[in-house]
Amino acid sequence: MRIGVVPNRVRRRALEFTSRLVAESRRRGWEVSVDGQNGVDLSPVMALDMVIATGGDGTMLRAVSLALALDRPVLGFNLGTLGFLAAADPTHLTQTLDLLEQGRYRLVPRMTVLAELNGLTDVGVNDVVVEKIDSQRLIELEVEVDAEPMLSYRADGVVISTPTGSTAYSFSAGGPLLDNRVEALVMTPVAPHSLFARALVISPESVIRFRVARDRGVQLSVDGRNTASLGMGEEVVVRRGPRPVMFVAFEQIAFSTIVIERFGL
Repeated sequence: MRIGVVPNRVRRRALEFTSRLVAESRRRGWEVSVDGQNGVDLSPVMALDMVIATGGDGTMLRAVSLALALDRPVLGFNLGTLGFLAAADPTHLTQTLDLLEQGRYRLVPRMTVLAELNGLTDVGVNDVVVEKIDSQRLIELEVEVDAEPMLSYRADGVVISTPTGSTAYSFSAGGPLLDNRVEALVMTPVAPHSLFARALVISPESVIRFRVARDRGVQLSVDGRNTASLGMGEEVVVRRGPRPVMFVAFEQIAFSTIVIERFGL
């Protein structure tokens, strides 16, 4: 097996675990490349069978970006805080690698989201965020859904999330948690100064268009990556991504159980 490992390069615990993962994988005869180690930078042109993240959800998002580009599955060992994306238990390293070696795992598709601006596109598994640049000034966005004018937001920003991303920024802004088996887009305003301030759950086939309606700086980001800036009158189109990203899973865990464990309910 050929694996690419994306580690958290800051946390000591994650780096120590990465060393153990690499040693155990190579003992099994696997080919292992570690991003940022020995001058190696993992890229979408590498021949890999799987991408493995060792860290928290931020590290997992970097690994997902690579997995999407390679069209390969991704597995995360949770060495972060909440760990909604990275599901494997680092204390079960040997057992997990055994299951991978034996093919005793399944692939779970996670819906993606795409943002398009001026012919440029970016794809993520969590969310697309259109938000203000100046911390002291609200932005105004006119929103169309499926080519029909819908509403106008005066707010700090708007988050369009997938079910996976519903546990992240969208949730912090007051949006609902969605089971990953539910395919939908969630549009959640951030600190809105509008009479209508509720999150909306929208068909996964819908196309959402945002137009900057006030001359104030607007930033577009996808999965936390700053993608572009928008000016007055410019538009960004958000829709379902062209294909899902495949997450490696070993057992079926109820969504309610995940929520209870991660939030300590």
